[in-house]
Amino acid sequence: MTNSPKRLVARLLCLCVLVAGWPLSSVQAQDDQQARLAELREQLKQRQATIKANQADARELQNILATSEKEIGEAARRLENTRQAQADNQARQQALLSEQDDLKKAILAQQDLLASQLRSAFMAGNYDYAKMVFYQEEAKSFERILTYYKYVNQARQREITKFKDNVARLEQVNAQLKDKATELSQLVSRQQHQRTELIARQQDREQTLARLNQKIATDEAQVTELQASEEALVAAIEEARRAAERAKTRLDGLAKLKGKLLVPAEGRLRRLFGARRQGEVRWKGVIFEASEGSAVSAISHGQVVYANWLKGFGLVTIVDHGKGYMSVYGHNQALLRQPGDKVQRGEKIALVGQSGGQSSPNLYFEIRHKGKALNPSSWLDL
Repeated sequence: MTNSPKRLVARLLCLCVLVAGWPLSSVQAQDDQQARLAELREQLKQRQATIKANQADARELQNILATSEKEIGEAARRLENTRQAQADNQARQQALLSEQDDLKKAILAQQDLLASQLRSAFMAGNYDYAKMVFYQEEAKSFERILTYYKYVNQARQREITKFKDNVARLEQVNAQLKDKATELSQLVSRQQHQRTELIARQQDREQTLARLNQKIATDEAQVTELQASEEALVAAIEEARRAAERAKTRLDGLAKLKGKLLVPAEGRLRRLFGARRQGEVRWKGVIFEASEGSAVSAISHGQVVYANWLKGFGLVTIVDHGKGYMSVYGHNQALLRQPGDKVQRGEKIALVGQSGGQSSPNLYFEIRHKGKALNPSSWLDL
């Protein structure tokens, strides 16, 4: 078994003490011991320097990883926005096409109606106004004919106005369709560029993560990292709790919804709560193994009180549900909501990813009440 840096340092110190206490019977023996002691001290000095260097490298790599994953999150968020814009564009085009079809049908119908009215007017051409002025035998009949012509003319004018309006609107729709087609082409080009950027950032992250894993390869180092990560999460939750208290938002909590909360992601559930993770560190939540980029949904309505990168958990969103209840969503690829945003049950708040040094995409999920971790399996509608 490979000795850990701390164990090697301890052994070297013990050896130094033993060497210092050996009885010396001659000058040569004393010189040998001094040389050996100097050698051991030099080895210890080198090892301590190496340990410090390794720790510094690990911290530096953690910072690089954080920056890389934040950049991935921003690129993924922009890509998601572009996809949504594409979907909106295509939906708008469909609505315009439908309106265009209705306008064409209405214009054809109005053309037929106007043609019919014109034919009727032509067929009744013998009863023009000039003749009717001299037609004085029956005044009542004359008034009825004038009224009829008045109404027919008004109806014809209304249809002509509608016809003109529909033709003008059709021209607008055609222009909008052309603009939407150009916009969609630009969105597709932007999406391709954003996808290329995202892949490049992911490759950079993989290289950083591989180097980091080499630095914390021992069990002791891994436990230390897990403990530091858990402390960071607890601190973030406490920060979120204080933010929720300052906001004074009236929310109902989750007590009445136990067993009815929405599942936050689609995927295989790993019921890890309470299980030993490594050393004395235990799981405080569960994991959903889901597809990268798939939706992370709010389990109930609430308000986002934290959205940032955390060591060991990557991009994290924390939602306050009131009365001390909070839900935690970690390992995300991108965060779609910011602190202060109100969210509804089922609303997309993030995208599934593998931030926080994960080797595969998943959602890490917790439920907390006044800082205490609760078993999500008892609260979700599984």
